[in-house]
Amino acid sequence: MERKRNVALTSGKPVALKPLRRAALTISKPELLVGGSDQKFRGLVHNLFGFLARHSAIREGHGAVIGLAGIEYTMLISIRHLAAEGDVSVKDVADHLHLSGAFTTVITNKLLSKGLIEKAGHPVDKRRLCLTVTPRGRDMIERLAPIQTQVNDVQFGCLTAKEFALVKSSEQAMALQRYLSDLNAKPIVAELGGRQRTPRKTRVS
Repeated sequence: MERKRNVALTSGKPVALKPLRRAALTISKPELLVGGSDQKFRGLVHNLFGFLARHSAIREGHGAVIGLAGIEYTMLISIRHLAAEGDVSVKDVADHLHLSGAFTTVITNKLLSKGLIEKAGHPVDKRRLCLTVTPRGRDMIERLAPIQTQVNDVQFGCLTAKEFALVKSSEQAMALQRYLSDLNAKPIVAELGGRQRTPRKTRVS
C-alpha cells in the first residue's frame, strides 16, 4: 500500500504537512541508485538480515538431521573441509568461522566427547593440537550430504560465479569500517552525546 505522508486530518479537515527531508544517501555507486534514491539498496541491506535468520534456521535443520546443534554441525563440517588443505588446529577453525579461540575450544570439546573428532599433537609444533574427523563423524557428514546439496541448490541457485566475490567484498568493507570508525567514531559519538560501542564478533554459519 502506498503511504501518503503529505496530508493529515485535523477535525476532519485535511492539513498540509511539511515535506519530509530526504535522508542522506548511504551508497554512491550509480548502479545501486534508483532515481537518485538508495531506497532499493536499503531494502536489500535489510533483507540480508532476514536471509541470515533463514540461513541460521537451515543450519539448525542440517544439524538436527544428524543429532547436532547448528554450530556443532558447522564446526564438524568445517574441520572436514579444512583438512583437505592440511593439518587443522583450533585456531584454523576459529579463523575460518570468525569465532573466538575460547568458543571454538568449547565446541570442539563437545564434538570430541561425542566421538566425532579426535585431537592429536602436531608432528612438528608440540604446542598445537591437530583436529581430525573420526569415521563416525565422516559417516554423519556423508549421510547429510544429499539433503544438504538439495537445500543449497535451492538457497544459492541464483548466484553466479562472479557473485561469490560478495564474501570477499564484505570482509574488505568490514576492514574499512574499522579503519573509519577509529578515525571518526569518537568525535561523532562525543558530538551526539552518546557512548561508543564495540561491535560484536560476527559468527559465520
